[in-house]
Amino acid sequence: MLRKNIKQMVITCAALAALVITGCATGPKVRSDAAANTNFSSYKTFAFMPEPATDKAGYATLVTQHFKDAISAEMTALGYQYSETNADLLVNFNSNVETRTDVRSMPSATFNYGYYNYRRGYYAGFPLYTNDVDTIRYKYGTVNIDVIDAEKKQLVWEGISEGTLKKSDLEKPKQAISEVVSLIFQQYPTRQVVPQS
Repeated sequence: MLRKNIKQMVITCAALAALVITGCATGPKVRSDAAANTNFSSYKTFAFMPEPATDKAGYATLVTQHFKDAISAEMTALGYQYSETNADLLVNFNSNVETRTDVRSMPSATFNYGYYNYRRGYYAGFPLYTNDVDTIRYKYGTVNIDVIDAEKKQLVWEGISEGTLKKSDLEKPKQAISEVVSLIFQQYPTRQVVPQS
């Protein structure tokens, strides 16, 4: 009976660990929204907002430059041309990283070896079932990309990505930004419709 309970517990723990690993491997959640009745193929050029939301204290950050590079690559791939003046579309972006905390509880079993360990491995008492509580701290990131009709000063498309950041994302921010921007732009309304001029 005792071995059966331990075996069931090991199987349960292995299944929970597999679910946690699978959950972590799914990547960020990406969603987007577009203004109704917008003819995205009528736009030809783009530029960036004069002060993107990632700029702090009046100067351009490295994060801002990484976003501009990644977004320029995506917009160019869609057929848009960069234009410093009189652009049809303006692009703004923001990123936020926060530390979150999860408290997780898993069932566990310990064996009672008696007061002062007098049983010393010859036999164990009844298992004591408890819950192990772990506190896990992790980084959670959100990225927003706004595409604005420059003439109307109206938001026409918004892409958002949310997810847990891996250690490699924090160590190589340029690569992480490029990957998340690419994921977001997969949902752009005219991904393969905008004609090259």
